[in-house]
Amino acid sequence: MPEGKPYAQVIVDIASANTDRVFTYRVPMGMIVQPGTRVLVPFGRQRLEGVVLSLVQTTDLPQERVRDILEPLEDYPAILPPLVDLAREIARKSHCPLALALRLMIPSQMRSGRVRAKTQTVARLAIDPKHLSAALSANSRSAKRRLLLTLLSDGLAHPVSELRALVRDPMPALRVLEEAGSVTLQEEEVYRSPYQHTEPLGEDPVLTAAQQEVLGEILPAVRSGSGRFLLHGITGSGKTEVYIRAARECLVQGRGVIVLIPEIVLTPQMVSWFRGRFGEVAAVLHSRLSAGERFDEWRRIRSGCARLVIGARSAVFAPVKDLGLIVIDEEHEPSYQSENNPRYDAREVACFRADNERASLLLGSATPSILSFAKAQRGDYMLLEMLSRVNDHQLAAVTLVDMREELRLGNRGMFSGLLVQRLKACLDAGGQAMLFINRRGYAPSVMCRKCGEVLTCSQCDVKMTFHQADRHMHCHYCGQSVLLPTACPACGSAYLRPVGAGTQKVEEEFLKLFPQVPLIRLDSDTTTGKDAHERLLNRFRSGQARVMIGTQMIAKGLDFPQVTLVGVVLADLTLNLPDYRAQERTFQLLTQVAGRAGRAFMPGEVIIQTYKPEHEVIQAAAAQDFRGFFNQEFARRRQLLYPPFTVIARLLCEARQEEQSRAVSRQLQQRIAQKLLKQPLLKRRVLFVREDAAPIKRIMGQYRSQVLLKLLEHRDSEELFAFLNELVQEPWPCKVSLEINPGSLA
Repeated sequence: MPEGKPYAQVIVDIASANTDRVFTYRVPMGMIVQPGTRVLVPFGRQRLEGVVLSLVQTTDLPQERVRDILEPLEDYPAILPPLVDLAREIARKSHCPLALALRLMIPSQMRSGRVRAKTQTVARLAIDPKHLSAALSANSRSAKRRLLLTLLSDGLAHPVSELRALVRDPMPALRVLEEAGSVTLQEEEVYRSPYQHTEPLGEDPVLTAAQQEVLGEILPAVRSGSGRFLLHGITGSGKTEVYIRAARECLVQGRGVIVLIPEIVLTPQMVSWFRGRFGEVAAVLHSRLSAGERFDEWRRIRSGCARLVIGARSAVFAPVKDLGLIVIDEEHEPSYQSENNPRYDAREVACFRADNERASLLLGSATPSILSFAKAQRGDYMLLEMLSRVNDHQLAAVTLVDMREELRLGNRGMFSGLLVQRLKACLDAGGQAMLFINRRGYAPSVMCRKCGEVLTCSQCDVKMTFHQADRHMHCHYCGQSVLLPTACPACGSAYLRPVGAGTQKVEEEFLKLFPQVPLIRLDSDTTTGKDAHERLLNRFRSGQARVMIGTQMIAKGLDFPQVTLVGVVLADLTLNLPDYRAQERTFQLLTQVAGRAGRAFMPGEVIIQTYKPEHEVIQAAAAQDFRGFFNQEFARRRQLLYPPFTVIARLLCEARQEEQSRAVSRQLQQRIAQKLLKQPLLKRRVLFVREDAAPIKRIMGQYRSQVLLKLLEHRDSEELFAFLNELVQEPWPCKVSLEINPGSLA
């Protein structure tokens, strides 16, 4: 504790608006705490965890009301000062208690001490090696002790767990040797590493002219701790190599790096590239790690042993000291936006960290988001482009297949005649193929052919998806699973029929045509286990599997040199979603998945099956023409007044009773209307205010209603956002949350 500062301002770990303020505690004599230290404090009759925000010299509180900090939870500040600043910013923008934002900054299992450092017993030779012969003679009657002394003769520390593989039950013998002074036994900390066996890569590849050009802009900015870049590079143009060179420059400067990727399925590939270049200095953070692995990787980062972090969305909170560069790969992906409280967009968080910590920011994509590209157009980012593939490889040839014509010709299967023909040719030539459909399960719904009833989830107002593997219907919102009934619950008919198609149906249809061809299916159902995605990808990469069938998981970032054919089974799925971003997301998915073909020396081909081949988005994706698509989509959004020309705000109400949810949303609408009546200038910025049931009326048993606002993008709008923030924090009888430009309007 700094001299003369005996009081600490503490945020107690309670995610409630009622306690969303600092509490003053006395720092006992001799206790050392700093801002960012997690502490245990008395709170009422409880003992709670908290975070020290600051230390102060005096307090206006009566001394009898000031209680002592009980103990620090670590002997170092768990949350670095820049991350305390970041938590404040998230709390402000997400309209949540600061305690909730601070939780983002540490592994969740650290709270309440649910994870601890792992230790192991190690044995070492305690005598001079020249006295080993005497020790062996002294233990001549015990072959086990002699073997242990021989194993330890190299002078290194040997974990007892490893010795057990060579010596049965070694501990009693080791205890005897310890008592004799020949061996020492002690507990040592051990890191649980998720990626221990990464092979080092060879020499750096020769940079293309385009890579050299963009690095000529990025590297000086990295050296000076500045620069906001949007790298638009077509699929296969070598964006990852640019990230690696920029990261290396940052590390040379003695600063840290964060590399964000959108999908856990991409982690093994990205880890192999970065750890292959940088070794143990690279750490990994994502949700599929065990609690112990995540905690240990976090500690390696916090201690400065690991200065480069690779991970999914939450890795943006990694405790990297002296952060110098943040890279966001596939920056267009909606998975960077958190839909849980506190809601945040990792891209916005990265911008704040870069500004606050004087770091460079590099966003990259073959299909940048409309919002990011618009920012680059107006100068918020420097736009860099790489419009040719490495080694001058050509983009895959794309063919559109009109499935209406297939139906007219009598083909009622999932695969067009052309796709079947090309699959056979690809497999006969020894290549690999990928089949994409952005829907998991066997069929998206089950319908009664007699009465038309569609089976829905009992907890959510959504259709249940039929999974052939277990003959169950699954809700992909709440996780409920029920056995497919033998009769319709509405009319008792036995004529229940799966309708539509998902990855399981594609797999079934493919195996009917090619029963001997080994394949893998990559979707949320096949990758639930730890490292499941890595095992599947390794099967495909090694050639054990010839075909990969998957959802959007397979559409981005993956690099398989033997893939010469990509088939899009149904391109219209995302195009028909009731969301203003449906066209953008369809273009991005189709362009990205098309980019998986022909990435090496063999030419690639893409077959896109669609019922709307004439649609401008399908045409743009087939041409892989991002600028053409951006211009038409930007014009459409300007005409219809969608972001980035407007802001969409939603107040979402959730309650067990529908009447309560609607009553609250109606009151919210009235309060907003009253506010706008009093401020005509502000009202002019608001295009509409609508109250209604949410598009999905019920999820996990909670009825949902909403107040939807669309307002012009303007600095005056901040006043309305502040009012909405205050409004949702009032004590309503149900849960009310505020979303600004939400990732989903469902």
